[in-house]
Amino acid sequence: MSAFLRYEQDDHVVTLTMDEPERRNPLTGNSAVSDFIEAIKRIENDPSVRAVILTGAGSAFSSGGNIKDMERQSSGDVSGIQIRQEYRQGIQRLAHALFNLEVPVIAAVNGAALGAGLDLACMCDIRIASVNAKFAESFAKIGIVPGDGGAWLLQRTIGLSRAAEMTFTAQVIDAQLALEWNLVSRVVPPEELLPTARNLALKIAANPPHAVRLAKRLMREAIHARLDTVLELSAAYQALSHQTVDHREAVAAFLEKREPVFKG
Repeated sequence: MSAFLRYEQDDHVVTLTMDEPERRNPLTGNSAVSDFIEAIKRIENDPSVRAVILTGAGSAFSSGGNIKDMERQSSGDVSGIQIRQEYRQGIQRLAHALFNLEVPVIAAVNGAALGAGLDLACMCDIRIASVNAKFAESFAKIGIVPGDGGAWLLQRTIGLSRAAEMTFTAQVIDAQLALEWNLVSRVVPPEELLPTARNLALKIAANPPHAVRLAKRLMREAIHARLDTVLELSAAYQALSHQTVDHREAVAAFLEKREPVFKG
């Protein structure tokens, strides 16, 4: 579909593969952001898609920002106002679109996820890592800050203290420590990464899609909303859910002791 992002659909599962392995799948200085936005819109408008897997081609998941592009930004030839707009109209659009996509997204982290690459993984709902994966909130090493939402995303993923440690030191952690810190939920051998992600995606896709999408929206809202607000929203979503064909099918299948057939 694009120069950077491969879009492949098998039944109800879409696999998005960042496909610039020779450059370690950078997210700036190329078409990455526009390709992601296009893919996310396509997924949002396709009710047949029930789960998404995001991974990288080659040895890296994503190396984050393109250093050559940073060289241009630090040259003095580009104003601060222009750089601000580049972030707002660039990678920050990706953060907003991917984080708010209602279809569940599994990051299959095959290798290095550095800087914006780590933050990209944190925009996803579930992270599975190869034993070869490594992670770093590496912005401080090159004298910049997380410009893509990482300061918000990472602490909500692993907690404030560990997020601060990763951000302030910019040190690399391996897959095992990422598992201990709840940055990822599983660590598997490289050859099992995509099969494990697909098996999980199929388990998600087996459920009524409206229920999964609304549950994800509730979880997103619960991050920053008060309990009474989330309860009110839950009641509204539940009222919609009770009236769906898939809910009626689930109830009937349970009472009839058979497997349900969900049609979305």
